[in-house]
Amino acid sequence: MLLLVASAIKTDDFDLLSRPNESLNMNRRKLLIAGSASIIILGTAGGLALHSNLKPARSPWSDANLSLEDPRLAALSFAILAPNPHNRQPWLVELRDDLGLTLYCDQARLLPETDPMNRQIVIGLGAFLELLEIAAGENGYRLQMDLFPEGEPELVLDERPVAHILFIKDETAIKDSLFVHVQERRTNRLLFDIERSVSLSHLNELASAIKGVDDHLGFTNSTEKVGQIKNLCRGGWETEVHTKRTHAESTRLTRIGEKEINANPDGISLSGPLFEGLKLAGIMNKEAMDDPASRMFQETLNFYNGLIETSMAFAWLVSPGNSRKHQIGVGRNWVRVHLAATRVGLAFHPLSQVLQEFPEMLEHYTQLHELLNIEGPSRVQGIFRLGFAKNTSPSPRWPLETRLINI
Repeated sequence: MLLLVASAIKTDDFDLLSRPNESLNMNRRKLLIAGSASIIILGTAGGLALHSNLKPARSPWSDANLSLEDPRLAALSFAILAPNPHNRQPWLVELRDDLGLTLYCDQARLLPETDPMNRQIVIGLGAFLELLEIAAGENGYRLQMDLFPEGEPELVLDERPVAHILFIKDETAIKDSLFVHVQERRTNRLLFDIERSVSLSHLNELASAIKGVDDHLGFTNSTEKVGQIKNLCRGGWETEVHTKRTHAESTRLTRIGEKEINANPDGISLSGPLFEGLKLAGIMNKEAMDDPASRMFQETLNFYNGLIETSMAFAWLVSPGNSRKHQIGVGRNWVRVHLAATRVGLAFHPLSQVLQEFPEMLEHYTQLHELLNIEGPSRVQGIFRLGFAKNTSPSPRWPLETRLINI
């Protein structure tokens, strides 16, 4: 018989609502879920496999390939690795006969509660376009982009195209030095090393990755300023969790364990032997995650606060306005800053809650802009905690062919 006991245990490097993205060693990484009660799972020897084989869900990271015969597919195989809110992967692509393509937003992948204006979704689409252009350039193509060719959606996105894009063969196409880091990029949701400081030279490296003159990257490693930002980010996180409809949106999109993640490689993924065991024992489920009275709910809240507490520096992206084209530009620079962080070995984790537009968040949103001295029409579009941490595994992705239409 196999006996697994998890008793009054705490984690030291992952958070429940954000993807841990790697197999967990239960001797080292523990989670306080059941208080003093023990979780006992019994099964026949060799009959209970507490592991997560996420190779299918992670295969797009290794499958990205510049040598594909169609240069559009080659570039798209890298573009689908872009960061995006709740890992919704909202891109849909229609290939055209003229070596062009049209990008649409998948209306089924919006986040109406945490992202009611679809701002974060558009930023994710901007990151997609930047990786598309970087990969195309590596293959000797430049892109001609026409953003929102049928008009720019205002309040929310609709079915009109996000961009028409034409691939043009050009031997002088720019090869971006950030390309080599595309498949290495990770969003790191672990505790950061509080013994290692982030230097100004590191932060300047991130700022140097910004493209164009519109967006600005602010940053700080000042203990006082970092502490102030931590407090605001903590307040934003707690507001999202304690607002029933926003927390329920995240819970609905949570995939627990190998079977769920491989079947739906988007959303918020919880993987590894610990999660497999907790799910099998009936301890971890969406009902408990949604229940403010549950121990799981409270420990999730506490642990994410712990992640914020280990922030060693912050950076923030500011745009001069908040049009859809501004949001696309921010997304393009967002992924560039993240790639630059990867290049210099910094762990990078966006803290999106404090910038969300649902009414309960307004106070925290306003206070952050006041703290950072950002006045309208400029606005902070992304804020990132920085530090040093162990490497993580890549987040799940839908295969490229599932993101193509009319083929």
